[in-house]
Amino acid sequence: MKLVTFQTNGGQRLGLVTEKGVLDIAAAAQAFPGSAVPLNVMDVIAQGAPAQSALLALADKALTAGEQSLFLAEEGLDYAPCVTEPKKMICVGLNYRKHAEETNAPIPSYPILFNKFHNTLTGHGKDVPLPKVSQEVDYEAELVIVIGKEAKYVSKENALDYVFGYCNVNDLSARDLQLRTPQWMLGKICDSFSPLGPYLVTADEVGNPNELSIRCIVNGEVRQSSNTSDMIFRCDEIVSYISQHLTLVPGDIILTGTPEGVVLGYPPEKRVYLQPGDVVTIEIEKLGSITNRMVAEA
Repeated sequence: MKLVTFQTNGGQRLGLVTEKGVLDIAAAAQAFPGSAVPLNVMDVIAQGAPAQSALLALADKALTAGEQSLFLAEEGLDYAPCVTEPKKMICVGLNYRKHAEETNAPIPSYPILFNKFHNTLTGHGKDVPLPKVSQEVDYEAELVIVIGKEAKYVSKENALDYVFGYCNVNDLSARDLQLRTPQWMLGKICDSFSPLGPYLVTADEVGNPNELSIRCIVNGEVRQSSNTSDMIFRCDEIVSYISQHLTLVPGDIILTGTPEGVVLGYPPEKRVYLQPGDVVTIEIEKLGSITNRMVAEA
């Protein structure tokens, strides 16, 4: 199942991707009275399997009835982040072996964790302002884990049972701010620094999250091309490790690190950081792609 959230004049609406287009869930629920379905993505995540079943049943009704007015073209949507209100945004740094090597960083013995905040979220197709206080904004293609059930002290063997699904993110990073101090947070928390989406894809559709190709494309040029199999700490290890230290709840998101190919990994004389007008696409197998244009901050 692929879920999207999109903007209308009336606010955010939930959509389900089908072969006929994106089903507007609120409109479909009105068209078929008695269909008890969640109307936003956070409720879908919290309710889990019953919510997914209800959405699929509603989609079957709409498809069978041929109600084309309930289906929207993807290219016409005004996308919101695919997870709209995560309570926690936890990030893993230096989690790809070749990325650690390209930045001359030691291979970590434990996951390096930091956090981002809600202000960094934006959607597919949205402009990203390059902050006035930085001259070194870098791209980072990353796989995101979306938690589906409360998790505390879960084992590695059972960790993926607590995952609702996965999505793309561009973990944009202002390197001059990030490296100003030993704590990376400042370079990660600028506005719109986490384009997320376009789809939230359920775990059953993704399968093994550690066998996915991952790419970053800047102005048509492939800058990152790798596979999640290069992760130092795999998705099950990450969820289990974090759960030993805090309680994860439905809707929390975990950014799992980026592969080699970032600007920071180039020799200093060859580093060309993102500029206004640059178009960045993050693409992960089975998760689609998210594209954003960089603009000068007003």
